[in-house]
Amino acid sequence: MRIVRFTPPASAGIGTDPHFGVLNDQGEILVIKGDPIYSGIVPTDKKVLLEDVRLLAPVIPRSKVVCVGKNYADHAAEMNSAVPDEPIIFLKPNTSVIGPEEIIQWPAMAPSIDYEGELAIVISRICKDVPKEKYADVVYGYTIANDVTSRELQKRDGQWMRAKSFDTFCPLGPWIETEFLPGSQRIETVVDGIVKQSEPISSMIFDIPTIINFVSSVMTLLPGDVILTGTPSGIGPMAAGDKVEISIEGIGQLTNTVSAHAKG
Repeated sequence: MRIVRFTPPASAGIGTDPHFGVLNDQGEILVIKGDPIYSGIVPTDKKVLLEDVRLLAPVIPRSKVVCVGKNYADHAAEMNSAVPDEPIIFLKPNTSVIGPEEIIQWPAMAPSIDYEGELAIVISRICKDVPKEKYADVVYGYTIANDVTSRELQKRDGQWMRAKSFDTFCPLGPWIETEFLPGSQRIETVVDGIVKQSEPISSMIFDIPTIINFVSSVMTLLPGDVILTGTPSGIGPMAAGDKVEISIEGIGQLTNTVSAHAKG
């Protein structure tokens, strides 16, 4: 099931505030009541066409976006780092989240900004110390993320918070796929028509059960929290006007473009 969050057209007769819905294979969205993570799927009698709406980030984390660093061996190598012995985690604020087709803003203090295509986990309920064998009990579904990063600021600061936390630095979408089962599906990042990243998600050093177990042993996870699971090798800078397309087999494609470099 694909859960979308969207702004409907005025002609739909349901107002212009954001709504949630269930997208079918015919491109129709069944409008539902409230936030399905909290309220479940409560259908209305309204339908809209996908082509008529503006898709938004499918979830706005109420609490946090937790990210896993260096979770693909080839990416660790391109960063001149050893493969970590345990997950490396950091946070992005929920103010960094934007949706499909929104503009990634290139801030003045960042000399360059990099793309990092990633599989993202959406958490379904309050949880702590989740056993690996119970990980699926706390997963609402999966979506796609771009962990936008200022590499120079990351190196300058010696830690990652500023480099990854600017507004618009966490595109999410296009929807939440609740029936996705992580396996050997390929994640691919295309920048202006050129494939930059392409690797099966099974290449992750730490798999989904391990990530959820580890993160939840550190902090309580809340409904709607998002966990980014790391990026494959092939990271690199984006230029002004670039179109960045990140796809994962079985989920879909997240597309964003890059603004001009802001002037300080």
